[in-house]
Amino acid sequence: MKISKKVLWLGAMCAGLWNAPLMAFTPQETLAFEPDTANTVAEAEQDLMPYLPEVEEIGPNPAIPEALLRARFAKLEKSIPLTYHKSSHEFVEYFIYKKANFTKSMMEKMPLYFPIFEKTLQKYGLPVELKYLSMIESGLNPTVISHASAGGLWQFMPATGREFGLYQDRYIDERFEPVKATEAACKYLKQLYNIFGDWELALASYNTGPGNVKRAMRRSHGTTFWTIYNVLPRETRSYVPQYVAMNYMMNYGSDHGIFPQNTEFPIPNDTIHINGYIDLLTFCQQANIDFEELRKLNPHITKTSLPEKTADFVLKVPSVRFTYLVSNRSTIMDSCTRKFLPGQSMIAKADSTATDSLGQRTAFPYATVAYAVNDSEEEPEVEGTEVQVRSKTKKSTHTVRRGENLLSISRRYRVSVSDLKRWNHLRRSSINRGQRLVILKEVKVKETVSSERVSVASAHTEKVTAHKDRHTRKRYHTVQKGDTLWIISQRYGLEIGQLKKKNRIRGNAIKPGQKLIISA
Repeated sequence: MKISKKVLWLGAMCAGLWNAPLMAFTPQETLAFEPDTANTVAEAEQDLMPYLPEVEEIGPNPAIPEALLRARFAKLEKSIPLTYHKSSHEFVEYFIYKKANFTKSMMEKMPLYFPIFEKTLQKYGLPVELKYLSMIESGLNPTVISHASAGGLWQFMPATGREFGLYQDRYIDERFEPVKATEAACKYLKQLYNIFGDWELALASYNTGPGNVKRAMRRSHGTTFWTIYNVLPRETRSYVPQYVAMNYMMNYGSDHGIFPQNTEFPIPNDTIHINGYIDLLTFCQQANIDFEELRKLNPHITKTSLPEKTADFVLKVPSVRFTYLVSNRSTIMDSCTRKFLPGQSMIAKADSTATDSLGQRTAFPYATVAYAVNDSEEEPEVEGTEVQVRSKTKKSTHTVRRGENLLSISRRYRVSVSDLKRWNHLRRSSINRGQRLVILKEVKVKETVSSERVSVASAHTEKVTAHKDRHTRKRYHTVQKGDTLWIISQRYGLEIGQLKKKNRIRGNAIKPGQKLIISA
């Protein structure tokens, strides 16, 4: 007799077997290039999938002996403790008996991302076994986004991603770029370990934030993950046990009859550099490239095109099509970069000095856009005048609505939380509904002035500058706990590169108490 899946599911619900989220992260969806309604029915059924309880008691007769797991956990343990606990035992059995397909999928995807994880973890001096954490975070899906807007293999929130150098706009989201996202995750994990000096607490804080872990430590007077376990959020209680269980499954899954069947491997690729607009669908059509392959190679591209402002963007392409691309570059690039160009006047120029980002071979020439006529948006120059662009601070206000907080408002206006608090003289992070907040933004303003006025102004500026050079003292910022280069650069209106150059900083590490030059 054929029984509906929904009936089975409802039966399981009534039995109380399924009553909480599957993973420690929130339910997630996959980022699509464009809105897609083709799988609406499939997605609706997927929403009915039962989820694993966050903390589940083991019955009197577990399928796997406790002694076996204790021995194997001890054998696997390296830098990060693999503590036996009833919850980690339950998750091992869950991944074997209830979610075998998920476990198999993780085994199949390991070759895609583990080489990146291992190389980057070693670069930052971190335990290589942290590579299993991304399986819990994202299921090794580089474009997965949670309902809370966390995204990518390492599930960065937009603001946190920007803080760790992951660029985001309408076309590009580097939270979905495996190499850069892994770099950011390593920086964050290292920062968390430096705060707690304990890997289990660092993992817990990666899930719930260091503030919540510190509050749990104060409430319980505990100093380890297991002594604060009962006062942590329920989701976080299951996070470390899930990590332990996934570590076990990737090493001993075959002993329980789970094997990879369709192992995935990286697509061999070369790179081309893009400057200006490009229609990626047309590019793939003309170059005989499977668009899905291009998406897999470039998961951080969120649209089917790149805008005119694109500058030196490195696009990965399948190596098997590289020779054809080089041989037919003019025809291919003319066809996919022609849009938005006045008078169909695109010229594809080669840059013979460009090299592949992976250092494998000479890269495909830049797609350089050259205009034969002026951009229609440009203002015509009048003899005896000059157009100047200057920065102007624009002041606006925002009325706090129900459910909003400083973080959500900072994301909306693309400013930092610290700036919001400074502009509005806020000592705490709490705000009230109906409260008005001041928002300051730098905008570019075009101004037409006479050449005579420009000359006079320039002479005056030179005098003022010379006067300032004689009397200006260096300004310093003393690094506080929790400060990062991004936070400091936003506070003083600097680029991170400028800040690093002024202070001769090579990496991104700074220490509390360190003095940084802000202006000279």
